[in-house]
Amino acid sequence: MKQLRIKVLVGLFVVAGVLAWAGARLWDSYGTLPGVPVAAPIVLALIAVVLAAMAVSIRSGLRAQRERRPDAKGIDPLMAARAVICGQASALVASLVAGLYGGVGVFLLTSGLDVGPRRTQAIYAGLSVLAGAAVIAAAMFLERVCKLPEGGEGDDDGPGAARA
Repeated sequence: MKQLRIKVLVGLFVVAGVLAWAGARLWDSYGTLPGVPVAAPIVLALIAVVLAAMAVSIRSGLRAQRERRPDAKGIDPLMAARAVICGQASALVASLVAGLYGGVGVFLLTSGLDVGPRRTQAIYAGLSVLAGAAVIAAAMFLERVCKLPEGGEGDDDGPGAARA
C-alpha cells in the first residue's frame, strides 16, 4: 500500500478550487449561485473526529501490545490496513471537497460580501476548508500510527522471531 502524498492532496485541492471558482463565476452570471450547506463543515469535522479516534485507539492498542501488558488484545493487521485505506480515501475526498468550497469561498470573497447571505456562505465555505484540512491531518496521523517500523525482520521479538 502506497503512502499518501501531500503533493497529490494539494494538487487535488488546487484543481478543484480553480474549477469551482470558474464554475461559480459562470453560474452566478446566469442566475443565483447555490448556497454552501450548513452541514458541510459539520460532516467533515465528524469524519475528522472519527479518523482521529480510530488512530488513537489503534495507537493505544499497539502500545499495550508492545509493552506486553497481560490484558492487551492484539491489533488485527487487516483491520489496521482497512483503517488506513479508509483514512486515505477520506483524505482524497476531503481534499476535493475542501477545494470545491475553497473555490466557491474565493469567488464569494472577490464578488463582495455586502449582502448578508453571501457573507454567511463565505463563512460556511471557509469552515468547510478548515474541516477538510482537519480530515486530511487526521488521515495522515492514522496512516503514521499504522505504519510498520522501518527496521528489518530481526528487530521485533514477536511470535515469528528467531530465538537464540
